[in-house]
Amino acid sequence: MGQSFYVYNNGDLKRKDNTLQFTSLDGERKDIPIERIDDIYVMSEMTFNTAFINFISQYGIPIHFFNYYNFYTGSFYPKEKLLAGQLLVKQVEHYTDYEKRMEIARKFIEAAADNIYRNLRYYNGRGKNVSCDMSEVNDLRKKIPGTSSIQELMGIEGNIRKHYYAAWNIIIDQEIHFEKRVMHPPDNMINSLISFVNSLIYSKVLSEVYHTQMNPTISYLHEPGVRRFSLCLDIAEVFKPLIGDRLIFSLLNRKQITEDSFTKELNFLHLKQESSKLIARELEERMKKTIMHKELGKQVSYQYLMRLEVYKLIKHLIGEKEYEGFKIWW
Repeated sequence: MGQSFYVYNNGDLKRKDNTLQFTSLDGERKDIPIERIDDIYVMSEMTFNTAFINFISQYGIPIHFFNYYNFYTGSFYPKEKLLAGQLLVKQVEHYTDYEKRMEIARKFIEAAADNIYRNLRYYNGRGKNVSCDMSEVNDLRKKIPGTSSIQELMGIEGNIRKHYYAAWNIIIDQEIHFEKRVMHPPDNMINSLISFVNSLIYSKVLSEVYHTQMNPTISYLHEPGVRRFSLCLDIAEVFKPLIGDRLIFSLLNRKQITEDSFTKELNFLHLKQESSKLIARELEERMKKTIMHKELGKQVSYQYLMRLEVYKLIKHLIGEKEYEGFKIWW
């Protein structure tokens, strides 16, 4: 696997012979071997032409775009090379058959809830008394198998996160006064941080889905919609506690990210460039981290865990093996 390429300076991306070249506004040039790139993250104002788009499409490289406030705005998703009609039919079938859809949706929330509980248990065992929230989350996740509608399932998930986010005030060694998740737009530095990190994880999942036969627009937990790859939202639920939340806890508790990392005059909506770079760099390091995979019996990176999750879902859709969402066991 290659690496992600982040662009923070304004400039121009273009094809140069059989590689890529970035030229900043001050004239500095950087050649980027295309074989080493998995995806591109544009965090600045960028110009490129159709020759560039056609070139990266040949190599199957998605581009993810973020605006001035580090809000995810969209992705360029190259033409799928692996899509299979038979699998697409199975994807649609499992969406239109409500019970089949519910079965998959429950698995996503069960895995997310389990990973949330593991995070709480981890910190509770390290002197952070979050036992009350652990108990509430545990009681709520027991109700997941009995849900009969997406709305009911999402309601339980919302209550789980309510208790989970309440515990953040204890887990995090800063005065954050975090009460609830607000997204459009975020209303404080913690919500801004969560939105940015979650959008990076969503983008990572999208890049991994591209390398499989799955169609990213057909989802089960989140409603398929216009202009979004909703299957990636489903799969991201599983990995946000493991990768995103643990990264946030680490950044805040090591004081790598503080109020000074944001522009206060903009109500902490704007993450300063150096802080954004730091978060991206730390995330990339985590994506390279490996664990011993129980079933495969070998070391697997966090990045590849996302692709394996898609493969597991494919096996479920074609009737080969029932899907179980990834759960932290350590």
